Amino acid sequence: MTLITVQEQHLSGSTLEEKFEQALAWGFDGIELRSAGDLQFQARLPELRRARQAGVVMPTACVDMTHFVGAFDAELRKDAVAQLKSQLSVMAEIGGRGVMTPASYGMFSKRLPPFVPPRTDEEDTAVLVEAFTALGEHASSEGVEIYLEPLNRYEDHMVNRLADGVRLLKLVGLDSVKLAPDTYHMNIEESDPAAALQAAAAFIGHVQASDSNRLEPGAGNIDWALFGATLKSIGYQGTVALESRLSGPASDVLPRVPALLGRYL
Repeated sequence: MTLITVQEQHLSGSTLEEKFEQALAWGFDGIELRSAGDLQFQARLPELRRARQAGVVMPTACVDMTHFVGAFDAELRKDAVAQLKSQLSVMAEIGGRGVMTPASYGMFSKRLPPFVPPRTDEEDTAVLVEAFTALGEHASSEGVEIYLEPLNRYEDHMVNRLADGVRLLKLVGLDSVKLAPDTYHMNIEESDPAAALQAAAAFIGHVQASDSNRLEPGAGNIDWALFGATLKSIGYQGTVALESRLSGPASDVLPRVPALLGRYL
């Protein structure tokens, strides 16, 4: 069964328990957490333990940091790996499935000046293989997974298409390292999103959903019937998390999303 979840920042309430009640009332199955750096996510453990004991469903966390494992600076890369290891351990403790991260975000784009990054493609690959090997080994030891999210060409220069992610995961060679396709980025990068999902099927562990304009599903032009049919065709049984901006007040637009996605998943 595919779970449809919503990121916690879209929900009102002073506690995760209250946010979960709202998520359920709107038709969602659970909450995707945001995992901040500087060990802030680890500091939330008392809150997260209470929420788990109360039955709050929190299968995944989306990283919320200022630097990532593909950073050009070695110390920033080291810190990003350390932060993600801590976040993976937190998710393991609360019975979650895993944490998702891009290789980088907003660091460099080959589509914008100066066009040529300070590392070669081979050096980029080596950096990412090292990071995701370390993260995959830690995730495996904790019984969870680390999810790599390909971003569009304007937000990351290293992993843009699902095929890029598959090539990297094959080099890492660990079952605990999987892909997290995002429909917004796929809308920009994939000439045939359905075929891309099918080709990467064996590596997909988590999915994020937003429409072509980065708004909630239904507010743009993505073919959600095709999206749902494709996930069904590959036997996907993971989570689909809403990660988007909103076209209006959350209470107005978010209840439409589970109804839309649930029609096809």
